[in-house]
Amino acid sequence: MSVLFDPPPPVLIPTCEGDLFPVRRLFCIGRNYPEHASEMGVDADRQAPFFFTKWAETIVGDGATIAYPQGTADFQHEVELVAAIGKPGRSITREDAMAHVWGFAVGLDMTRRDIQLEARRRSRPWDAGKNVEQSSPIGLLHPAAAFGNGSRGRISLAVNGDVRQEADLSELIHPVDRLIEFLSGLYTLEAGDLIYTGTPAGVAPVVPGDVMVCRADRLSSLTVTVGPPAA
Repeated sequence: MSVLFDPPPPVLIPTCEGDLFPVRRLFCIGRNYPEHASEMGVDADRQAPFFFTKWAETIVGDGATIAYPQGTADFQHEVELVAAIGKPGRSITREDAMAHVWGFAVGLDMTRRDIQLEARRRSRPWDAGKNVEQSSPIGLLHPAAAFGNGSRGRISLAVNGDVRQEADLSELIHPVDRLIEFLSGLYTLEAGDLIYTGTPAGVAPVVPGDVMVCRADRLSSLTVTVGPPAA
């Protein structure tokens, strides 16, 4: 029996130690900073997290130039802390959650905002606004032992040198251990899963030629350039 076509190559993220982390799934948390929920015109939900998913193929690395995507006139940046799962588990308690984290990176959840908001207005899924080619840039992964538990530290994004987003991780409504507890109550989390933990206020459009620089304390920075639309 032959394979009809070549399977896609694995998606691999470099770590600061020179290894490669294979990516399995992306879980992206919505409205996890109070001020971002406000700027999106909704109340922050402190009762339970909510999330959407993205394909691993949306990952690109530091230094990438991403094509301005088709079908949108409002392509927006969202800087986020990303937690990388290194040990599988289900129904994980908050007390045990950090034992399942390999490490952390700073990342971007790039969004076709006009498509997302139209879907929200019609009470439809957000897939077309969020699950977009090259929409999940991520920096080098750093081991949790060196970074901590993701509960404190500055995170920021600048476009062409102007800071647009800036917050402290202590402002997360649902911190990393709570997100792991929540997600593992719905799915078996597997090694290779990434959790994009939500973005602070200040999301805004970018256009071709813009350079985004994302930073988080104790992590490598992430630089991404917006290129022209793909041919």
